[in-house]
Amino acid sequence: MGRGESPMSGPGPASDRVPAKRLFGWGTRIRAQLQPTPPEGGVPGVRKAAGGRGWSHGADDKAEESHGAIVPALAAAGVEGVVMEVWWGLVEREFPRIYNWQGYLEIVEMAKRFGLKVRAVMAFHQCGSGPDDLFWIPLPLWVLEEMDKDPDVSYADRFGRRSMEYISLGCDVLPVLHGRSPIQAYADLMRSFRDTFRSFLGGIITGIQVGLGPGGELRYPSCPTQKLTQASRSGELGEFQCYDKYMLASLRACAYKIGMREWGYGGPIDASSLMQNPESTEFFRSDGSWNSPYGEFFLEWYSGMLLLHGERICKEAETIFRGNEVNMSGKVGGFHWHYGTQSHPSELTSGYYNTSARDGYIPIVRMFGRYSFTMCCSCFEMQDTEEQQINPASRPESFLKQLLLAARICDIPLEGENYSTNLDNESFQQVLKMSKFYSDGLEMPSFSFNFVRMDKNLFEPHNWVSFSRFVRQMSAVNMFQASLDSGGGHTTLSPPSASAFAGTVLAY
Repeated sequence: MGRGESPMSGPGPASDRVPAKRLFGWGTRIRAQLQPTPPEGGVPGVRKAAGGRGWSHGADDKAEESHGAIVPALAAAGVEGVVMEVWWGLVEREFPRIYNWQGYLEIVEMAKRFGLKVRAVMAFHQCGSGPDDLFWIPLPLWVLEEMDKDPDVSYADRFGRRSMEYISLGCDVLPVLHGRSPIQAYADLMRSFRDTFRSFLGGIITGIQVGLGPGGELRYPSCPTQKLTQASRSGELGEFQCYDKYMLASLRACAYKIGMREWGYGGPIDASSLMQNPESTEFFRSDGSWNSPYGEFFLEWYSGMLLLHGERICKEAETIFRGNEVNMSGKVGGFHWHYGTQSHPSELTSGYYNTSARDGYIPIVRMFGRYSFTMCCSCFEMQDTEEQQINPASRPESFLKQLLLAARICDIPLEGENYSTNLDNESFQQVLKMSKFYSDGLEMPSFSFNFVRMDKNLFEPHNWVSFSRFVRQMSAVNMFQASLDSGGGHTTLSPPSASAFAGTVLAY
């Protein structure tokens, strides 16, 4: 086969292979069946399998040996499947159209050998905050070289600060990557994945989540992904990401088309600095220019570009995987910390034109529905009253209800997640409440809940009682899944009755 046509599906030199150890350490989720009564009065056996140092990325010489024993041990413990994050920066790392699937093939083959399912996450974004990050995976090296030659391939804010997390959607269809557009590069990788793993699709590989932006979410990098956990507390407004030459060219063309050339020179100059009270800005304050003809023009264009980006990728993914019996999904961000204001600034800078006077999520949900995608969103455990003690403008509960209503109205499947790491009984009950808010009254609710970012302390006996009670309650309502984050790996548990509620959502 030609150099540009064939993935490296067979064993090659050690230097050319993506080691399975790396893939496990950088983002696999192990999904295990929750046993009503753990053996010998303890916690299900996944704790021992996931808790060892072998899950830490490259931290132990014994890690590689332990991986050979982890999968059979998990299978024996009742594990049902593995979620693989398929990193563009690993698979097509050094040269365009040269795909290295070897490490991923090893994982899927191992999963098949032990009767496990696989869900793939197509990750076209950067992982981690920099080379010193334990889980650092940049974009492909050849893409970074193109960014060095043409910095406008990356996003920029009004201060000229560049984001290297994800390629600017302003050049989605332009041949800026060795003669290909970014959309073509994403599609080519998904097509190579399909062709390489065709025999596993629908049987072993049962779901694919498609990356749509920074952090895998359909959004702009208005706030660096690694800062998002603090952004909700600090109230960062974010910055509009429209200052690379490709975004500016689109903005100028739209402004010229309506005869308002002066609107095409950039984003709002009076919008914000990264951390500022929205009421002290001319654009975001309650009676600000966000609600003026100029503001409406800019926000329609900015959010419309994001929606078009999502449409392009979802259309390609649906076409590529059509007929393979895999569930497709995409994720939106949870920017709730200015939901109590009139203008919702952190949502606007992220690309969601959602204000007190406009529903910005219905168009996104409808877009997912057109391509039969499940929508994934977070914040299920968060409450308005608790968050307002830290940030009075935060409304995570109200934000989530708007998304859930949009999903109900548009009749699309939903996948929920928790946002924070430490959950108590009250948080568990809030997850249950919000799950019912979506599913109650629906004849065939297609809903699942992924419990992510758990630490190993949850599996201690004194914490397990309340958690297992919560799982039983969830299993009576819908599908439940949970993920243990242990040095980059995740262990997921689901009740035996979950499959009855799965619908088109993954049931493992």
